[in-house]
Amino acid sequence: MSSKAKILISPTLSHCRKMASSIVFTGAIAIAFAGSLLSFTAWSASDIGEPEKEDLKFGFIKLTDMAPLAIAYEKGYFEDEGLYVTLEAQANWKVLLDGVIDGQLDGAHMLAGQPLAATIGFGTKAHIITPFSMDLNGNAITVSNSIWEQMKPYVPLQADGKPVHPIKADYLKPVVDKYRDEGKPFKMGMVFPVSTHNYELRYWLAAGGINPGYYAPSRGDISGQLNAEVLLSVTPPPQMPATMEAGTIFGYCVGEPWNQQAVFKGIGVPVITDYEIWKDNPEKVFGITKEFAEKYPNTTTRMVKALIRAAAWLDANDNANRPEAVKILSQSNYVGADYEVIANSMTGTFEYEKGDKRAVPDFNVFFRYNATYPYYSDAIWYLTQMRRWGQIDEFKPDSWYIDVAKSVYRPDLYSTAAKALIADGALKASDFPDLDKESGFRPPQDTFIDNIAYDGSKPNAYIDMFPIGLKAKEAAN
Repeated sequence: MSSKAKILISPTLSHCRKMASSIVFTGAIAIAFAGSLLSFTAWSASDIGEPEKEDLKFGFIKLTDMAPLAIAYEKGYFEDEGLYVTLEAQANWKVLLDGVIDGQLDGAHMLAGQPLAATIGFGTKAHIITPFSMDLNGNAITVSNSIWEQMKPYVPLQADGKPVHPIKADYLKPVVDKYRDEGKPFKMGMVFPVSTHNYELRYWLAAGGINPGYYAPSRGDISGQLNAEVLLSVTPPPQMPATMEAGTIFGYCVGEPWNQQAVFKGIGVPVITDYEIWKDNPEKVFGITKEFAEKYPNTTTRMVKALIRAAAWLDANDNANRPEAVKILSQSNYVGADYEVIANSMTGTFEYEKGDKRAVPDFNVFFRYNATYPYYSDAIWYLTQMRRWGQIDEFKPDSWYIDVAKSVYRPDLYSTAAKALIADGALKASDFPDLDKESGFRPPQDTFIDNIAYDGSKPNAYIDMFPIGLKAKEAAN
């Protein structure tokens, strides 16, 4: 064991603001400092080398699912790995992606579709990979008060007079039809063309018999509104409530806390969570360039170790740490929404109409159910939706979907970090899927709102199952 010691002085870290400095030694040791006993698991027992690059800048969007980054920073997990990290909020998803591509950011909290779209050249061209999936669930669809009042006559009620959930788009369809008959466009917002939110909103609408429109990039039409009955447009997450309040859009799909913000402001009603559209759906990922991973393999492993530890902390002891996490996220340098707004979903509940708060313990999942493992089948689902709505505008064989997934989602890099954490004693082998088997595919899933089962090994057969959407060999017209 090396006797090398390193002094880490970083006054920007929250726990270092409380201390003058901290000392990290090789190996797992405990030191007493300022009356406290602090445990550090530094250089791994699995012979991971020292980080090739120590000073790192990571980007994020102000959403609660950036939490693993905030916790890894605030709890000192990055520092334990010898990494000096700066976290920087970005204006929107395009700015964030561009920052990773041009090297201004070393990595970022990303929409799951962004690394896939960039790698296949939709929107921009760059080989982005993900060694870490950040969470499951976490989004919802909100409509304005006016639209909700028009939907309510069609929504079935419980014995107590509250709506039966899930609320399907079937109950929105008469409202959309009325707008169309009156010659009025029905407009809704999502956060980015390759966002989970775009695909979830489209999925929900189509499951209710509403066509959300197609992309036709070969014809120069990237609006996504070809033949659309509902016009979807891009709005940055923090601007969603104000944009709906102004009447520019009638509803939106976004992550938290911007659905609960609409409830608190009294301007809208979240009608369905993505957990109800697809139970335990994959959400954000941590994205880096392929070049970064190859140039800095030790750094990559160490930052994934820190993120896994943060995710485990967030879900530990039945979410017992969530109130502390909410307090951290409410800081202006992270999400910056009120504690009560963030807590409404992060602590295991979700409020629909004002006063209709229900238990949703898995609204945000960061570690349970192998949430952090980058499954190929998760990537393939996003690719099937890109094809369904025309962003991929020509037929691709099943092998293409699998090859793209394997080039972007990297369970090999994840497994290296996870095995190091097991060797360190920080986590147990039972906390992870079989890291040696590494099939990369979840079992077929049948927990979708339209009851269509998804088997990631058969993407074209899956695409062909949908009543609304391009078939595997169709083109938008």
